[in-house]
Amino acid sequence: MRQDVKKIRNLLKKYAKLKRDLTVFNQVSSPSFDGVSSHSSRNGAESRLINHVDLSYQLKEVEDALNAIDDPQYQFILHDYVIEKHFTRNEVCNQLSVSVSKFNYMKNEALHAFAKFYSDLTV
Repeated sequence: MRQDVKKIRNLLKKYAKLKRDLTVFNQVSSPSFDGVSSHSSRNGAESRLINHVDLSYQLKEVEDALNAIDDPQYQFILHDYVIEKHFTRNEVCNQLSVSVSKFNYMKNEALHAFAKFYSDLTV
């Protein structure tokens, strides 16, 4: 069970990084096509666009799984604690009015709830 939780947390950390990377990508100016053929089968702009679409799809899968979780406490733990890191563990415990051990239990349950909805994760 410990490995499962680690795997899910790593996926959510990767999600946070992908989200930042995609935001940076969107802030870069649009590629221009100058009509000059390249010597490869794909040009750089095409590769970046394909990568952008792939990243967007990965983000949507994770967001869909997060949104499928009904428990607002689990959503709070996953989004504000695991992904965005807005709070420390003690701050979350205070906000939820739970002990550290109860929080750890809730966090693991939230991670498993997420995994249940995420199609690519085999737990």
